[in-house]
Amino acid sequence: MLMTEQERQVEMDYETYKSLLDLWAKENPIKTTKLQVLLAVNALLVSTVNISGGLHPEQWYVYLAGAIFSFIWMFSIGRTSLFQDVWQIKIAEVQRRHPGDPRFAILDTAAAQQRARPLLRAFGAISSKWYLLFSPLVFAVVWLGVCVFSLVR
Repeated sequence: MLMTEQERQVEMDYETYKSLLDLWAKENPIKTTKLQVLLAVNALLVSTVNISGGLHPEQWYVYLAGAIFSFIWMFSIGRTSLFQDVWQIKIAEVQRRHPGDPRFAILDTAAAQQRARPLLRAFGAISSKWYLLFSPLVFAVVWLGVCVFSLVR
């Protein structure tokens, strides 16, 4: 049976949709790994400061390094989050061309989320994008504050 031009376009859109969905999904473990490394490095820096006897002005470079590393992570995680957003926007564009086709609605989870357990809905209410982006910013500001505090006291 020969496919019509419209059927071919739907199949091409579906292949595009699946590729975009795959790209979008692959960003999640990247963000998680980046956050875990950020937390580990900051834990090591804090441990180093504690082992060396606490805050001392001569260790300003350690505090500055913590701030710089955290800013770098903020931009790195931001870039990963940006592309996840880009893929999601492109997915929505393809989906809008096929509003009645459930194959294009895999990310429409609002109804299913309402049926999830209340505790999971409460803990999952905040998008990871926000804590992934703001955690490194908070670390950077704290490290800069520690650096300044250690130098002026």
